[in-house]
Amino acid sequence: MAKLSTTMMLLVAGGALLSVVAAYFITSAPAGNARIQLMPNDTELVSLGGAVYVQNCAACHGAALQGQANWRSRMANGRLPAPPHDETGHTWHHPDDYLFAVTKYGIEAMIKNTYPNNMPAYEDQLSDREIIAVLSYIKSQWPRKIQRQHDQISQRSSNQ
Repeated sequence: MAKLSTTMMLLVAGGALLSVVAAYFITSAPAGNARIQLMPNDTELVSLGGAVYVQNCAACHGAALQGQANWRSRMANGRLPAPPHDETGHTWHHPDDYLFAVTKYGIEAMIKNTYPNNMPAYEDQLSDREIIAVLSYIKSQWPRKIQRQHDQISQRSSNQ
């Protein structure tokens, strides 16, 4: 009888653990400290990201991800022009988690201070999937060497 009771408890505990693990992997929206991973080889996601980019990003960052002219020099209003998202910019210098958070919450939320910029936070406009999609689209446009370097940056960041 005691052996049956122990077996039953193990089955219940195992089922509970399996439920928690399944819930973690089934949840589509990143939460808290969940690791964000861009997927530049996922054609469906990249296609969605391309559409999101055209609708929300291209007006400032350029249809070819080229950014605005003189993007490293402040304009008369003290703000920086939109940087390029191609390999000539600094987007690929930041890990996936950082890019996601800046896109979703905005730079001021990230640095917890005011910062003159034109980049809106997209928390109320785009879903987490759309943010990951647009960032995956941007990454898919980089040369393979830059993609690999970015993977290493993201990996190092996730190990900290």
